Amino acid sequence: MSEFVLDASAMLAFLNDEPGAGRVSDILLGRRGVLLAVNLTEVLTRLVDWKVPLAEARARLDNLDLPILPFDHALAFAAAELRTPTRHLGLSLGDRACLALAKSLGAVAVTADRPWLELSLGIEIECVRPGEAAT
Repeated sequence: MSEFVLDASAMLAFLNDEPGAGRVSDILLGRRGVLLAVNLTEVLTRLVDWKVPLAEARARLDNLDLPILPFDHALAFAAAELRTPTRHLGLSLGDRACLALAKSLGAVAVTADRPWLELSLGIEIECVRPGEAAT
């Protein structure tokens, strides 16, 4: 079982060598993380916005050998259920999908988005920005 579910923001911090990239690298090197297909789409979309060719993006991501999990029926309902308790922070579908997967796996949701730390959902959340973690 994976210990960490990576949000798109955490992956982008890693890919751009931003603050928190080292923590994501540790998770990836230890093969302890997964990424949801919805969050992969967010990462790829941002890379396209930044004019990174999809072939290059695919190569970079494939080299990580990171398991990509499907967004299924159960996760769709779980993510929808998180809408009300996360609405005040404006969490996206991808954010809620990441949290839903973390909850279903009993894993830590890893993000670079500090507002997630305000959530009290019974899901452990780690912000990769230095010095921040919450449950």
